[in-house]
Amino acid sequence: MPDSTKTMGVFTIGGLVAVTAYTVALGSNGWLWFGWVVVGMLTLAMVLSRSTP
Repeated sequence: MPDSTKTMGVFTIGGLVAVTAYTVALGSNGWLWFGWVVVGMLTLAMVLSRSTP
């Protein structure tokens, strides 16, 4: 996996931790979860595009 894909994966996991912490501390925010889903889908797209020959 290229470095950019690994970096995006770390960013996605870090975002999940941050959004979860925000939700626990201050309550749910739909826009934060929507943003995390978008970042997750971009990461998944990067992984899938790199794995095809």
